[in-house]
Amino acid sequence: MTAIRVLLADDQTLVRAAFAMLVESAKDMEVVGQAATGREAVALARTERADLVLMDIRMPDLDGIEATRLIAADEDLAGVKVLVLTTYDTDENVVEALRAGASGFLVKDTRPAELLDAIRTVAAGEALLSPGPTARLIARFLRSPVAPATGGPECLSARERGVLALVARGLNNTEVAEALGLSPLTAKTHVSRIMGKLGARDRAQLVIVAYESGMVTPGKL
Repeated sequence: MTAIRVLLADDQTLVRAAFAMLVESAKDMEVVGQAATGREAVALARTERADLVLMDIRMPDLDGIEATRLIAADEDLAGVKVLVLTTYDTDENVVEALRAGASGFLVKDTRPAELLDAIRTVAAGEALLSPGPTARLIARFLRSPVAPATGGPECLSARERGVLALVARGLNNTEVAEALGLSPLTAKTHVSRIMGKLGARDRAQLVIVAYESGMVTPGKL
């Protein structure tokens, strides 16, 4: 089994050291680099070919949001996932990080086992979005809608809109399939097509589109 290559980006040396010990304790992961600034994180993502960047939001030189945006915009780094770390799950910058291309977020006091599971989840291509915190963040801080790259939900079929609404509520492909009476493979195909139509990098950005368009509101959760 190929180990998940993890890059750690945090301006606090002790925090990086703690995360490094935790990640290295997992047999299916390895730390391939450590960055103290956002700019270092971008550079190391390019040179070390990490699978996932564990990215702190607040860093000197270049913050985690801008670093995430640069990584997401680089075609050579298309396979690199970003998992954002924040001190509080009400941090308004988390929404901007998701818009920038992050695949999910975690609060720093997450239990060690949960952090490792989160890395596995995001590295596998799934968004890490807890419905409760995500709804609160969107409701409180999403103020200036950003149009998706190729179109809005109006370009989707009725079935695709239904799938998008469930994805936005935090359901994975299996749960979407069960809710709509589909096979998991069909649900996965729908999600992939929706991402293509909306120009979304991953499921996290699908959630942003759904909330910005008004398809899903926190009150419906």
